[in-house]
Amino acid sequence: MDVLRIPSVSTDPEHKADMVRQAEWIRARLERAGAPVADIVPTAGHPLVIGRWNVNDDKPTVLIYGHYDVQPADPLELWETPPFEPSIRDGYVYARGSADMKANLVATIQAVEALAAQYGQPPVNLIFLYEGEEEVGSSNLYAYLAEHGGDVACDIVISADSGFPAVDVPGFFVALKGMCGCQIDIKTGETDLHSGGYGAAVPNANQVLAQLAATFHDDEGRVAIEGFYDRVAELTESDRAEIVQASAVQQDVIAESGAYALWGEPGYSPAERIYGRPTLDINGMWGGFTGEGAKTVTPCEAHIKITCRLVPDQDPMEILELIEAHVRKNLSPGVQASFQRKQGIAYPYTIPRDNWALQRAASVISDLYAASPVFFRVGGSVPVTSEFKRYLDVETVSLGFFQPGTPIHAPNEWFRLNDLPMAQRGYAAVIEALGE
Repeated sequence: MDVLRIPSVSTDPEHKADMVRQAEWIRARLERAGAPVADIVPTAGHPLVIGRWNVNDDKPTVLIYGHYDVQPADPLELWETPPFEPSIRDGYVYARGSADMKANLVATIQAVEALAAQYGQPPVNLIFLYEGEEEVGSSNLYAYLAEHGGDVACDIVISADSGFPAVDVPGFFVALKGMCGCQIDIKTGETDLHSGGYGAAVPNANQVLAQLAATFHDDEGRVAIEGFYDRVAELTESDRAEIVQASAVQQDVIAESGAYALWGEPGYSPAERIYGRPTLDINGMWGGFTGEGAKTVTPCEAHIKITCRLVPDQDPMEILELIEAHVRKNLSPGVQASFQRKQGIAYPYTIPRDNWALQRAASVISDLYAASPVFFRVGGSVPVTSEFKRYLDVETVSLGFFQPGTPIHAPNEWFRLNDLPMAQRGYAAVIEALGE
């Protein structure tokens, strides 16, 4: 429980000392588990915790990845109990970071500790790599990999930043989308104007922005930006079958989302659009007067935030360039636009389904749960997976044990307590299988 009491909120400078305290806690826990090397590695931001346990040069080297930072707990008033005072209710522990991802992180250490207690040492060479900036883009981890990748060279990565596709149904992330984002700022003049005096003669920034936003998709839901789909790898029959298999255990999209209707690119099922097709989402639009009451103004500035979720073989930097070109092409005359590219660039990642480590891990989890695990895609991103491939040239097996339905990043986040011993046993059994 102590790990959940540390408010390791990476986005808030006021918690910088807490981030160091959390890193120290993990380093001490690695030492207690028997890791011969457990270091705190400073970065330009929050520190990395890197542990090592070399047992035999003839054995594979497995890198275990996780992150110790968490999202802010706001809004605090919606928590039933304080977010950093863990509360156990009806078999669940409620605390910020319980599911994402401190329970999984601790379970990886406990698993190695159990293996060492049984055999005297782990069955493989191990590198532990725990970062404190996953929730803010991992830029300093990527800088470390670019400069010191040789120091963490390995044969396979196990990412504990993962969960189940359905309640009590084990599974592995096998495809993760890439991501990019930007903000577009529209300006039609130097000042807001009286709508009665100028509204019929000068462009309204909100109207200009609304018309521009409408050009991003066609009437059927396809992204209408020229070149957006040029690099997209089409879904194969096996891709579609994999999505159907995973969808069979997952909740219906409408039931899960609370949406009133479905929408999107024609020719694909809702699940195929979520897990296998690229998207462009308008995350926010604002401009002019938004306070209480009325104000008769013709605004001169308006803003829009956009994110895209990308699939193989799209390049997020290229997509941002295509968006900017589209805006320039469709901008009304006399209107200025500026662009801010947002942090959080991620490349799509997919692991070959016949990868040796994935297959061994799947066999182990199948035995543990007496059920075949599901290989499932996710519509979100775990950017570090593509960076491990880029800098270390290794694949990542994503295995985690939180259940769907926990409100990650939202109030009253929870982790089911009886999943913790299963996580400990699961990670231990997978590590053991990788050494065979």
